[in-house]
Amino acid sequence: MRKGGKRKSTSQKQETEVKASSSSQENQKENHKLVSKAKRAKTSKPQPQPEYFEDKRNLEDLWKAAFPVGTEWDQLDSVYQFNWNFSNLEEAFEEGGKLYGKKVYLFGCTEPQLVPYKGENKVICIPVVVAVVSPFPPSDKIGINSVQREAEEIVPMKQMKMDWVPYIPLENRDSQVDRLQSQMFILSCTQRRPTKTAPPSPGLSIGIRVALKQMKIDRLKKYEYCLPYFYQPLKEDELEQSTEVQIIFPAEQKPVFCEFDWELDELDEFTDQLIEADELDKDKKDAFKEFVKEKVREAKKANRQAREARKKALEEMSEETKAAFENMRFYKFYPIPTPDTPDVSNVKAPFINRYYGKAHEVL
Repeated sequence: MRKGGKRKSTSQKQETEVKASSSSQENQKENHKLVSKAKRAKTSKPQPQPEYFEDKRNLEDLWKAAFPVGTEWDQLDSVYQFNWNFSNLEEAFEEGGKLYGKKVYLFGCTEPQLVPYKGENKVICIPVVVAVVSPFPPSDKIGINSVQREAEEIVPMKQMKMDWVPYIPLENRDSQVDRLQSQMFILSCTQRRPTKTAPPSPGLSIGIRVALKQMKIDRLKKYEYCLPYFYQPLKEDELEQSTEVQIIFPAEQKPVFCEFDWELDELDEFTDQLIEADELDKDKKDAFKEFVKEKVREAKKANRQAREARKKALEEMSEETKAAFENMRFYKFYPIPTPDTPDVSNVKAPFINRYYGKAHEVL
């Protein structure tokens, strides 16, 4: 009985070992399958990533894409030091928004303003975006003007390396998009920001080296005086109605800067007041008066030519183009308040610039 019992126990033990061995083999096979599967998954060809991230809004960089015309180069970094929120501009392009389904041309600008930030008032360079609803570009020109310049210039945009280009929303940048069908255009500038460069060749004369350096400075300075240009032929321009002239009278000691209104100011009295205020040398009185008279003649001639040009343009304009100018709308967008950015709510203004005048709506 004992021997039989021992044999039975041995038999059971062998059976158990066989089962364990079989189970171990099955586990090894299963583990081998899992490892192979993991290897295949790891070595499989990576899927291409889209150029945008899902957590980014579709038009999030629109305000940055629109070139801030007229901003000083050394102020650009201060404009982008804050993460400004222009979701109001983005929402305007959504269904039900003011710009939804319309052809829009956008340009940027900046407005230095004293605003509260973190418990104190600071002068902040505030970015602004102007949206022009129009079936065609509002202009292909740029105005260049400043107090220091004797006369304004109206030049082609391309002369300043600017142009209207299509804006492609983030979600469409990794696909084949027919850019010619875009309804959104931004004013772009390809002029590179100034950097420290090597000085002109020492083989050049000092005079030529100074002249080359000054040419570069003058060229770059022009960008600080740029204003997006717009001409509305359906209404008389303010310049056509103006009776004022800017006077910059050259003098050895210091130039005379003033404004003369040929309807309100009497020239002799005006000149005497400048002499009394030590703004003009007495012996330059006659030369100054002749200088002012010449500037007045030039201004009157320019006003007359502008009126004639507008009249001719209206006569040659089609009814379709007239309707487009009548229905053209300007919208001015400021950034919305956030905990991380200055609150600009109290400094919003409808004025765009001397060419565009006031916006139809400020947002």
